Amino acid sequence: MNTQFQFGQISLTLHRWPLDQPNHSLQAWDAADELLIEAAHAAIVDYTATHMASPHILLLNDSFGALSCALATCQQTSSSDSFLAQQAVHYNRTANNIEHAQFSMINSLEPLPGNADIVLLKLPNNHSYLRFMLRQLAAVVRPETIILAAAKAKEINRNVLDIFNRQLGPAEASLTVKKCRLIRCQPEPGKPQPNFPLQWPLEDTDFTLINHANVFAREKLDLGARFFLQHLPQDTAGQRIIDLGCGNGVLGLMLLAKQPDSNVVFTDESYMAVASAKANIELNLPHCLGNSEFMVDDCLAGQQEQSIDQIICNPPFHQQHTVTTHIATQMFTQAKRVLKQGGRLRIVANRHLNYQQQLQRLFGHCQQLAANPKFVILEAIKRS
Repeated sequence: MNTQFQFGQISLTLHRWPLDQPNHSLQAWDAADELLIEAAHAAIVDYTATHMASPHILLLNDSFGALSCALATCQQTSSSDSFLAQQAVHYNRTANNIEHAQFSMINSLEPLPGNADIVLLKLPNNHSYLRFMLRQLAAVVRPETIILAAAKAKEINRNVLDIFNRQLGPAEASLTVKKCRLIRCQPEPGKPQPNFPLQWPLEDTDFTLINHANVFAREKLDLGARFFLQHLPQDTAGQRIIDLGCGNGVLGLMLLAKQPDSNVVFTDESYMAVASAKANIELNLPHCLGNSEFMVDDCLAGQQEQSIDQIICNPPFHQQHTVTTHIATQMFTQAKRVLKQGGRLRIVANRHLNYQQQLQRLFGHCQQLAANPKFVILEAIKRS
């Protein structure tokens, strides 16, 4: 894995998070980061010359801290929905001996500061989340605030520019550089803004689901979750169960609806996911709040060894823009650690993934409980 970031006079050591990733071709920055850093340096020089002071920089969706580390001489606020990204930013700043005195970190649901002079935004691949961030920005930026955004060129299209134009102000994209483009936006006050979070009825139930902007399958169930709902564990009363990578919490919600005496922990690395899961229990099963827990975590890092009876999981196969199975592998490994003897891990997976072989190697066995043309339900039991 390439960890040496060299850009102009900037030299940094940057790591992806989590640290022990098997794909050594990945790195903690891309050309979009470089475009933002280059444009930000020019903006900082202009601002400093005009105001005789350094600007306050607002970073949105800084994946692993490349932006924060490269612009460390300025006061910064970094906002992210990803707990993993926050860990990476903190780790990489510390590893490069960068002081934290001028740095603050907030999650995606906290208000943005009202004194940012330069905004740097790494575009998410989720347009709903982009609209949410632009709504946040529209509430705090001034006409003179410099707005810069970047992503791969294929992700910056007319639709994306229209979102900027409708919500924040006129936006233009640069020519392509290393397969990436830079957006410059001129803020205009008074733009109409979308409403978040979304709400929609859960089919075949009396429940209404609440989804914050950055939660997968925002207005309908994804096909994997739909299939998993037909094969949830039975007779879980009194057991401690984790909905791992809970998203909006629909799996744990339906498990509690059938077994209200269960104790369910909803955990995800997304702040919006955990907030959605909590909102859905509050709205649909308020009597189950006492036996529900909600935790933002790096997989199961915050859970004690041999403390859980069952884990249900619809594992992701991507991290931000990168398709990868290493997060699922981490989930399975940590699941074995936190399950009690006899405890069960049950997952839904795309048929083409090799999760059954992984679970077979890790647990010594793996049973296929159900299958359809696209998905399988797998279960592994922790044995002595």
